[in-house]
Amino acid sequence: MSLCSVVKCGRQVFFRTFATRSRFYKSTGILKSDGKYEIILDQRKLKTPNGKLFTVDSEPLALAVATEWNAQKNKIVQSNMHITTLCNTIIDNPNNFGKLDIVNYIVNYLDTDTVLFQANEDEDLLRFQIAEWDPIIEWFNKKFNVSVKKSVQMDVSPVSDNDKAKIMRHLMSYNFAAVNGFMYGVDTLKSVILTLALIDKFLTPEKAVLLSRLEEEYQTGRWGRVEWAHDLNQQELQSRLAAVMIFVYFNSQHRNIQEKNTTK
Repeated sequence: MSLCSVVKCGRQVFFRTFATRSRFYKSTGILKSDGKYEIILDQRKLKTPNGKLFTVDSEPLALAVATEWNAQKNKIVQSNMHITTLCNTIIDNPNNFGKLDIVNYIVNYLDTDTVLFQANEDEDLLRFQIAEWDPIIEWFNKKFNVSVKKSVQMDVSPVSDNDKAKIMRHLMSYNFAAVNGFMYGVDTLKSVILTLALIDKFLTPEKAVLLSRLEEEYQTGRWGRVEWAHDLNQQELQSRLAAVMIFVYFNSQHRNIQEKNTTK
């Protein structure tokens, strides 16, 4: 079976299908075993796509996963279960990434960060970007003691090696699971800056999505839009980002406690 979802590309709207299966369980729960938490579907232990036992270190994270499975109705729509997907990625690690691989990917993404490249061929769009993006860039520079600069030329990096090193040190302070969450956010927003602002709670998922789609919002404001397709796409992105926030937070509780202790 499959479920259709709307995807918008430019001015065209087309459909994408996701594999689904019938719900085979009545209840969900969690079980603590050897210091880790497992997900129980009736009497069955949840496993990853590669057949590994599904376990997480955090009880709140396990509850979030169980809630996703419990929220499925007659059909299990895996594409809507973002926290489960993130956990599966950590456990199976299909690409055999290490933490440094992921951090390097995120930091190098700054070279093409959405909010750092602003239009110069459309004055109205440029004013829109300055009003909405510049405060985020200013926050980012103050927060991480860096000096990234916006640009209109894609062949010139707006981020120095020194600034990249600072962001790398920040990301390396998180664990492997959390940096995977960051990468999921970056791939969703096409922006490291927006993702870090989201995780720091400077932006809500709703605002982060709007800022990542600023040019599209500007164009649809001028030319109109397919309301239902636009809304579905926006809600899907917001759902992904809400999952990112939950996932990074629950995988960073020990880190947060350490930071609080060192500031006392």
